[in-house]
Amino acid sequence: MKKRYALSLCLRFLVILLLVPLAGRAQTSETTAAAPDTAQGWRRGGVGTLNLSQVSLVNWAPGGQSSLSVLALGNVFAHHRRGDNTFDTSLDLLYGTLKAGKARMRKNDDKLEYNAKYGHQFTKVLYYAAQVNVKTQLTPTKAIEKPDSLLSAFFAPAFILASVGIDYKPNDQLSVFLSPITGKFTVVANQTLADAGAFGVEAARRGPDGRPLAGSGQRFRSELGAYLNIKYRKPLWENVVFQTKLDLFSNYLHNPQNIDVNWENLISFKVNKFISSSIATNLVYDDDVLVPLDRNGDGVPDGRGRRIQFKETLGIGLTYKF
Repeated sequence: MKKRYALSLCLRFLVILLLVPLAGRAQTSETTAAAPDTAQGWRRGGVGTLNLSQVSLVNWAPGGQSSLSVLALGNVFAHHRRGDNTFDTSLDLLYGTLKAGKARMRKNDDKLEYNAKYGHQFTKVLYYAAQVNVKTQLTPTKAIEKPDSLLSAFFAPAFILASVGIDYKPNDQLSVFLSPITGKFTVVANQTLADAGAFGVEAARRGPDGRPLAGSGQRFRSELGAYLNIKYRKPLWENVVFQTKLDLFSNYLHNPQNIDVNWENLISFKVNKFISSSIATNLVYDDDVLVPLDRNGDGVPDGRGRRIQFKETLGIGLTYKF
């Protein structure tokens, strides 16, 4: 039932993914898609955003808690075309902190993602392509209820995808990359996490006494499968842009019917040259990753299981493009 529910939910998200661009097309005055970029040479750019949120309460009768949060986002990219050959590379960084009441400042968001793609155009809209994608985080994450308990760290985990396939690019707004041969590699560089079997790697072996043998956990896991990557960007109205990215991966060698899903959406609102706001969502489902569960509702995790992961971020702040 859980698998059916997850599949049903993912299908609903896919329907929304198809309907949103159509709604944008109906609302915007643009009637034709941008032509594919054929300019030769380099094109570089990036954007940096700093979002701040603060609540201060003094003798506030209804109650509540003062808080301060800071979220920093950065993206840089480079595109190069020479003849029918293209090369695209990008780096996304995200880091957020939160201080609630008298508690100490703690991290509430962290992301590092690097992507590189080479393409060779062989028709007007099709490319032979090879792509490498790396996702990890910048700093360690510890459990709130147990500050000495490590949940994750830099390259613990790191998810690496290496793919070759066909890229369909009818214009600058849409890219559909399909790879029948993709290697997915999970790296857990921290041995303690590897011994615990975190993020799908093989846990430490157990000795004759039944206790885990420290240092015997695998820090690397490899998978071979098929990969689909869809990217779409559409101006909905003036100064409002919708972007979405969907990653689907099926492991040929282990439960190919259990598809790994990573779906990111972003709606950006530009107020003026330096002020903007955004709404971002991220949905993740990985059959090999067990997340902490609170089964008895006491606020303390007491087990682990497969679940759909979801994150939503709303930000208003300063933005600088270059």
